[in-house]
Amino acid sequence: MADEFTYRIQGDDMQLIEVRLAPGQQMIGEAGAMMYMEDGVDFDVTFGSGGGGGGGGIMGAIRSAGSRVLTGESMFVTHYTNNTSSERVLAFSSEAPGKILPLTMRDHGGEITAQRDAFLCANPDTKLSIAFQRSLGRGFFGGEGFILQRIESQGHVFLSAGGMIIEKELRGDMLRVDSGCIVAFESQIDYDIQRAGNFKSMMFGGEGLFLATLRGHGKVWLQSMPVGRLADHILSKAPSSQ
Repeated sequence: MADEFTYRIQGDDMQLIEVRLAPGQQMIGEAGAMMYMEDGVDFDVTFGSGGGGGGGGIMGAIRSAGSRVLTGESMFVTHYTNNTSSERVLAFSSEAPGKILPLTMRDHGGEITAQRDAFLCANPDTKLSIAFQRSLGRGFFGGEGFILQRIESQGHVFLSAGGMIIEKELRGDMLRVDSGCIVAFESQIDYDIQRAGNFKSMMFGGEGLFLATLRGHGKVWLQSMPVGRLADHILSKAPSSQ
């Protein structure tokens, strides 16, 4: 099948993914995520989502690019094509220490909701767009602004996460989690924001004012070390300037 390819994830705490592209096969990647590629793999930059997430024509591309900027991604997507008669290797790496999460999207209903900077690379049919949140509570206190990212595809999608990846399966129950620790969840999961306990807990508990709540039936992927938390820790240890 055109959307099937062989890949290998290497490393432990700082992973990379090697993809073997068949002749004529394509893949899209987040701008700046490519690590190396063999001779014969050509690349081209397109404006907006790889899968035409904003609709057709120039206005569709502009809407798609605007969506990607709002979700914290580059407005450009890079398309890689193997223009040789034999397999070629293409590799991507994450911008921070952590893991790469491989997802076969047809196993997850063809759609997931993801952290806005989680996308790494995918099949060329992948559509990236904004998943608007309905409540002001989510927008102001959810850690993701007003939006998360919707990723639609029937092929392979690879996400990057900080630290370890933990997979949870909800069976009608609710999970409360720091919103920055969310990598992705299946589309049937309901996402909301809830107060982090009483006033004393909210002010002095160290978990922030609000926690994300995930409820329903489906899979949730969490990360143990969000990039923002890692950056805050590094800054707190840096020597102060005069």
